[in-house]
Amino acid sequence: MAYTLHHKLPLSPSTTTAADAVKYRLPTIRCGPRDNRGPLLKGRILSIEAIQAIQSLKRSHRTNPASPSLPTDILTRLIKSDLVAAFNELLRQEHCTLALQAFSTIRSEYRAELSMYADLVSALAKKGLTEDIDALIGELEMAGGIPPDDDKGLLKLVKAVIDADRRESTVRIYGMMKRAGSGSGSGSFDMDDYLGKVLRNAFRRFGEDSLAGEIEAKFGRFYKDILGRP
Repeated sequence: MAYTLHHKLPLSPSTTTAADAVKYRLPTIRCGPRDNRGPLLKGRILSIEAIQAIQSLKRSHRTNPASPSLPTDILTRLIKSDLVAAFNELLRQEHCTLALQAFSTIRSEYRAELSMYADLVSALAKKGLTEDIDALIGELEMAGGIPPDDDKGLLKLVKAVIDADRRESTVRIYGMMKRAGSGSGSGSFDMDDYLGKVLRNAFRRFGEDSLAGEIEAKFGRFYKDILGRP
């Protein structure tokens, strides 16, 4: 009887072997991104609607990559914040063709900020789509030119176009700046010292000496002191 009870009792924890512990150990599960792209930037949280729109654009583009345009209803039904988030995410994924479609919708539905133009210029330059940069700046000019209240965005756009080595587009932006100033009734245009220096150096590099001299004349003594001229 004692023999039977002894064999019905469970083993003490102290008698469990290391092999048994390994046998019943749960596997470790690690979750990570499906590819090697970096995480979304802080503040760039995509809504379900924005994610679905991006996926729909990608499917349409894969189905007919030669098509110059995609169904606009995919983007027009998004609210502004989702539309901008989708645009930024397409740029992050380097889908420039799709980002152009999203940007076109933003520009038609809302006012596109100059910083968005700058981000798109940088992405296009990275892909070698320099002709699209010139077309984009031309569209900015036709849409009304440079707004007077976006100095930070203007500087970012100017530097992006110069970094892309687009002489014609740089000259066009400068022309838009001058027209914006003359339209204010003052006959001049506002430009801080740093932006003036950036443009002057770019015009010298592009061989546009007359425009560089025009900027030097505007700032007068400031540039004479920098250049050491009398």
